[in-house]
Amino acid sequence: MERTKSGSVERVRAALSELGIDGAIKTFDQSTRTAAEAAEVVGCEVGQIAKSLIFRAKTSDRPVLVIARGDGRVNEKKISQALGEKIGRADPEYVRERTGFAIGGVAPVGHMGEVVTFLDEALGEFEIVWAAAGAPNTVFATTPGDLVRMTAGEMIDVS
Repeated sequence: MERTKSGSVERVRAALSELGIDGAIKTFDQSTRTAAEAAEVVGCEVGQIAKSLIFRAKTSDRPVLVIARGDGRVNEKKISQALGEKIGRADPEYVRERTGFAIGGVAPVGHMGEVVTFLDEALGEFEIVWAAAGAPNTVFATTPGDLVRMTAGEMIDVS
């Protein structure tokens, strides 16, 4: 594993450091872009991958981050209900513009702007989960409770 110098990874590293979580980012030669790839590289269950999906609020145009377990699906109606407005999938341009991350490397922290965050309560089944760290070959380990704390997100049933 070699340390990456990507600007987005450094934003995540700085955000984690601010939260008192230093040295957590792992960089791999293999891709961790998908939950299945990340689980294989890390050596964990696919469900332990905390995948970050960005949606676009249809009325307010706010970015909405949903952190779901890697083997789960997101019910957009439940997210819309929790948010109080309809959402739709965000295209790669919107994701990069509003978060500073490319799809496949969207981290739970280090966003370029504010995001509304919802976390999958099913992540609570695991002691340790792995989240993207700003590039499609970087991840960090954390706990579901720390994910809630670091994102100030709301834990809900997203499936």
